[in-house]
Amino acid sequence: MAYWLDTFKFPNSIEYEYKYAGKYGAKGEKRLAKKKITPEQIKKQNQANRETYVRRLIKENFFPEDLWITLKYPKGTRKPVWEVKKDFARFLERLRYRYRKHWHELKFIARKEIGKKGGIHIHILVPRIKGADTDLIVKDAWTYGSIYFTSIYEMGGYKKLANYIVKQPDEEVEEQLSLFPKKEREELIRYSCSRNLKRPEPERKVYYKWTLRKIIEEGMDPRPGYYIDKDSIRTGINRYTGMSYLHYTECRINPISRDEWMRDQGGGG
Repeated sequence: MAYWLDTFKFPNSIEYEYKYAGKYGAKGEKRLAKKKITPEQIKKQNQANRETYVRRLIKENFFPEDLWITLKYPKGTRKPVWEVKKDFARFLERLRYRYRKHWHELKFIARKEIGKKGGIHIHILVPRIKGADTDLIVKDAWTYGSIYFTSIYEMGGYKKLANYIVKQPDEEVEEQLSLFPKKEREELIRYSCSRNLKRPEPERKVYYKWTLRKIIEEGMDPRPGYYIDKDSIRTGINRYTGMSYLHYTECRINPISRDEWMRDQGGGG
């Protein structure tokens, strides 16, 4: 019987996913039968998968000092979706140019969103440029209205931010979306990202004749310099596969910056 561990290593945290048969993966225990699931459960599972993927995408490419930005139009502006797309494309072109002038590569994750009163705005996550006024650089590139900034942070594993990026519209927003053609509605409920993002890939180890009983009953020990995020610990049985699982995350006690990470990796800016 085989058991496997997927390890996702990020600059400021490490995620562990154990998957195994039976309650503890002990000898002689069989995988539980798959359960028939409803369309609503499938929808929830797909949404959870999207949230997990985007959270890891953020952790792989961004750091606590980076910027979560809201790009807005003047109050009362009601631009069509195609024009908003055009404005955003021009903004990205100008921003890439300005990043290159500072010897930085622009990476981003973005989400267009319609407000409850029908106005469209854009959220975008970008890296902060060390030694430069990144907020002024972004402001200079967005010439269509106002702009708001906040720094992201590692605590909590970017869970709230990832959930916001992939969130589904509520009833009020759905009412606004119903006024748009299908293709434009899709544009307003999905995220986009730059092609240069590094995609999170796990390191997988497969074990034979091995049990997880001790780690489940006695708990996990973090590596030196890390602590275990208690809120990240999840155990249960996957309805789709019938396999049991254990997931948890180790976080750096002292998070590092992008520059520190690049030095550790032997790379440059």
